[in-house]
Amino acid sequence: MNSTFVDNEDLQYCFENMNESCYKTPLSSGLRVSLYIVLGLLVIFTVGGNLMVVVSIVYFKQLHSPTHFLIASLACADFGLGLTVLPFSTVRSVETCWYFGEIFCRFHYCLDVSLCQASIFHLCFISVDRYVAVNNPLIYPIKFTVPVSGMFIAVAWIFSLVISFSVVFTGSNDKEMQELVNGLSCAGSCQIILNKMWVVVSSLLYFIPFFAMIMLYGRIFAVAKQQVRMIEMMSNNTQSSNNYSDRVGRRERKAAKTLGIPVIAFLVFWSPYLIIVTIDAFLNFIIPPLIFDIAIWFAYSNSAINPLIYSVFYPWFRKAMKVIVSCKIFHLDCSTMSLFSE
Repeated sequence: MNSTFVDNEDLQYCFENMNESCYKTPLSSGLRVSLYIVLGLLVIFTVGGNLMVVVSIVYFKQLHSPTHFLIASLACADFGLGLTVLPFSTVRSVETCWYFGEIFCRFHYCLDVSLCQASIFHLCFISVDRYVAVNNPLIYPIKFTVPVSGMFIAVAWIFSLVISFSVVFTGSNDKEMQELVNGLSCAGSCQIILNKMWVVVSSLLYFIPFFAMIMLYGRIFAVAKQQVRMIEMMSNNTQSSNNYSDRVGRRERKAAKTLGIPVIAFLVFWSPYLIIVTIDAFLNFIIPPLIFDIAIWFAYSNSAINPLIYSVFYPWFRKAMKVIVSCKIFHLDCSTMSLFSE
């Protein structure tokens, strides 16, 4: 609503001197400070934790493998989200206004969607990597090479960036919804409306990888269970080739289980937001903004969780983190040190 038609001293506006300003939701000083602290810490953990993952994989030569390059690229997406998206989202959530202009609003939204979509594709490709490794552990190094991993990474980034920026900056996202867009438009707002077609497309871009990952990991654990039974049946066989195959199989199954944890975490953290967005588009956008804000920050927190998962379940990351935090990499050549226990 235009502030010209409202004469109420209790109302606050994002821009007091502009007639077309949005309303501002006033928060108490204590609540604002608390929100800035909590969300600020989330941003710091997201940036710092994922930067640690990227530096670890880039620096230590033992981590130069297709799987770890996928993990590093996933961490880059989460790092980019924490560095370029979350700080501005924090201000918008706490101040309940957008102060950075309409063009940057669109750019911010495109970065947000691109980085989150890239995370989905990386996790899906990690699932493919683990599926191949568990099903064919001996020929996996031949099938899934660094160039193949690089191809997956390029597809994830290029597709995510192209589709989000092309949709928003061509205006396809709000086609045939100009009346609603004009009704919601005011100075201090940053609402990117998606029509029903693009809501369906966005949902499919999430749920198709979602179900693909579930199917792949279901197959992975079924194969792993079958392999365990076979190993038990052949436990009396002492041939070295079989022992080597067993060791490789156990290593790949363990890696599949630990890499499945970030996948499950992503599904848990992002599903509520995607479901809310999909439902809202078909209910004529009646869900309150506060619900959206809670759901999106719950989803964002997944980017800070991944490094925590690595530190708990991945011994190699704990070792690498100790070396980096102690600054040994600046005065000693630790790049060839062993990070994996035999």
